[in-house]
Amino acid sequence: MNPVVLNVIVDEFVELNEHFAGVATGEGLAPLLLAMGTVLVIFSLAVFGALTVGAVGSLFTRA
Repeated sequence: MNPVVLNVIVDEFVELNEHFAGVATGEGLAPLLLAMGTVLVIFSLAVFGALTVGAVGSLFTRA
């Protein structure tokens, strides 16, 4: 993946996180819930990526 594209994705993600953190600040457990949601999204993307890599790998290997 091109480093510029990855940098843009990371920048957008950081900006999104800052925006929602600003909205949620001062509401008790909201920042913690925001962090948990972020971790859940990252975990889901990682699992999807791993399954996709596995599926593509199985297309080119013989079992």
